[in-house]
Formats: sequence, structure tokens, C-alpha cells
Amino acid sequence: MRLKRFANIDPIEQHTSLKQFKRWRQERIRRLRMKDYSFTVPNVEPDIAYLENNRKWPSITWVGHSTFFIQFGGLNIITDPVWSTQMAFQKRLSPPGIPIEDVPPIDVVLISHSHYDHLNINSLRRLIGSRHLLVPAGLGAKLKKKGFIRIHELHWWESVMLNGVKFTFVPSQHSTRRNPWDTNSSHWGGFIIERPTSRSGKLAGRVSGLAAEPNTADGSEAQAQIASTAEPATERLHPFFNERGQAERPIISDFPTIYFAGDSGYFQGFKEIGRRYPIDVALLPIGAYEPEWFMAPQHITPEQALQAFEDLAAKWFVPMHYGAFKLADDTPREALDRLEAERRKRRIPDGQILTLPLGETWRLSGK
Repeated sequence: MRLKRFANIDPIEQHTSLKQFKRWRQERIRRLRMKDYSFTVPNVEPDIAYLENNRKWPSITWVGHSTFFIQFGGLNIITDPVWSTQMAFQKRLSPPGIPIEDVPPIDVVLISHSHYDHLNINSLRRLIGSRHLLVPAGLGAKLKKKGFIRIHELHWWESVMLNGVKFTFVPSQHSTRRNPWDTNSSHWGGFIIERPTSRSGKLAGRVSGLAAEPNTADGSEAQAQIASTAEPATERLHPFFNERGQAERPIISDFPTIYFAGDSGYFQGFKEIGRRYPIDVALLPIGAYEPEWFMAPQHITPEQALQAFEDLAAKWFVPMHYGAFKLADDTPREALDRLEAERRKRRIPDGQILTLPLGETWRLSGK
């Protein structure tokens, strides 16, 4: 049977030729000799006791790269679970914010696409809990072969509701491949997490059903329903962390709308997502963009991430997809330097960008 191949909204040139790959590899060998990886994203001690006992109030904890532990509406949610100690031949730059053995039971797993730095089968297996997997169309069959059974595939703009929380799969600009033969055989995208009553009259996506298991943590029935101005490189921390550290974080609401972007190049779809959803917190990538001639179709630069933030009309921006692995030629410090320089250029208030240390829990409610 012929494989279905998925495509982006906008036609883009995918830099996949052997000639282009060789050019990047040759340039990378020269660049990496001059790169300074002495700066690493700081870790703080995670508040495991709070995460284990909280089943009511919303929170976001950055584990690393594109992995977040999110608590929302009584659900424990994990995004793009990757606890790998290395990616290809590159060792992890900073340890995960929460050791995988300390992660509370997971109710929902959101997988943005099938690339290895966003979907690690061993990490997924080690997570405990009911682990309902919400995945892009085309990925379900592959995961079933790996032994996972609670899987729901989504096309763009399709939604499922679980325990009163609505998850909508939204577009991104990217691609997928796990072997030489399955290029773009599954889709890619991001997720909106919300309570339907928080929509403020915005447009809705299509909604489909998801059969759910009882939520044993609180005894309730989880029934799904249809419905470079940087400091010197010798400084230990970047200004983002020096100024903010574990400073007071803003209180939003009991049910904020959260957008997890997954992985994406810059595209006009960010405006459409922002038009449809009143986004409070946008989790956006800022790393793996260099060289831009090679990475641009797949990864946004820090400057483009801020443009996406403005396109989305979101209130707060949490950077991700940097600091864990050497996936491209940029460094974590370079990504943060460019983000800060562009923030100042656009005169975006400092408090709208929340750069989380690994392991810190941002409690979005004042309760």
C-alpha cells in the first residue's frame, strides 16, 4: 500500500539533497572548533512534592529541549518526552530538569512529530501512568507496533477533550523522518491546551472523541467527550537568568490557554493560530537555526520566534528547543543573546519573556 505523504501549508524548499548535507557538514566542522559551550542552561531543584500533590492548579515545568511537564485541569501532561543522555553522537549539554524516575504519573502525552529529539521510545516507555498519546496523523500505527495502545491520531485543527481539557492539534512548518523510507509519512504540528469556556468566542477546530481511563489519582472519571548585546562569555549565567533567576513569576488564571509549538520554521500559520485562540502562554523554539540557509525551512531563529510571538498575540513567551543538544551550529548562549537583542529592538517588555531554568515550576494560578 502506498504511504500517504504529508505537506506544509506553504510550499518550501526542503534542504535534503546529499550535496546540501555535505556542504553543511563541511561548514560545521570549521564552525564547531570556534564555538564556546561553556555556558549551560542552569538547573534548579524541582519541587517534586508539589508536582506529586497538585491535581488542581495549572503549572509549567521545563524538563529540557521541547519536553515540558504541564499540569492543567487535573491532568498531568508531558510534551515531546526525551530524556536521552545523547542525540546521535552528541552528549546532552544539561541534565533534564526532572529525573525521569521522579516524574509523577502521566495522563496525557503530546507528541508534535516523529523526529528523534521529540520522540524517544525508551523515554516514553519509562513514564508511568495511563499515558494517553495524542499524536499527529500517520504516527499511530508506528507507535502501536512499539506496544503503545492508548493512541489518538489528529489532523490539523482536530481536537479531543479529556477531563474537561481540550487539546487541539495545530499546524507548523516542518517535516518528519525516522528512517530513509518514511519521510513525511506522519504529520507535524503543535498543540493548544485550553478549557473550552476560555475561548472568548474565538473560532473552534473540529472535535473528535477520545476514550479515557479513570483518573485514579483523584478518583474522578476521566471521561472524554465529543465536543549580540551579551555579557562576557566568561560569566556563569546569561542576563536572562541573572536578572530573573527564580524571581516572582506572573499569575495568569486557573485556566490559561497554552500553546506548545513543537518544532517549526517561520510561516504565516502563526497568525491564523493567534486569530483562532486567545493564547496566554506560548512555548516557542529558539534554537537549532544555524546555518540559516540550511535550517530555515525547519527551525525559526530567535528573531523569528519573537515575530511568531507577536503574530500569535500571546501574552507570555517561554523559550524552548535550546540548551539540551547540539543539533545545529548555534549555541545556547547565542540563541539567548539574539533573543534579548531582538526583544530590545522590538521594545517588548522584559517580563513578557520567561526564560525558565531547568526544573523550575511556574505556577500559573495564585491558589
